[in-house]
Amino acid sequence: MTFITNEQQSLMQANDAARARGEALDPLPVVKLYTLDAGAVWLLTELDADGDRAFGLCDAGTGSPELGHVSLSALEGVRGPRGMRIVADPHFKPRQTLSGYLAEAQRDGSIND
Repeated sequence: MTFITNEQQSLMQANDAARARGEALDPLPVVKLYTLDAGAVWLLTELDADGDRAFGLCDAGTGSPELGHVSLSALEGVRGPRGMRIVADPHFKPRQTLSGYLAEAQRDGSIND
């Protein structure tokens, strides 16, 4: 997987397994993906055992960020308006849990981090 490291994958899959066991979770985002030439951002917290279906806060840059699932393999093929790929932010350090980011994004109409 080109977006996430092995360490991130393990943490995200552990979060997914905890949710599947019925544990209440409000984890810190593990990885931030974004477009270099558009306003889309994904703050991801969970990854299914198959290593492709991730869960988190998704902001397509349309003013309506929401929680949902995304296929990492599908994102690998996405290009922005100038042909640029989606990338992972190697410097991302979460400052709050996913619910905090969701509240801010819904208030602001975008993820601002």
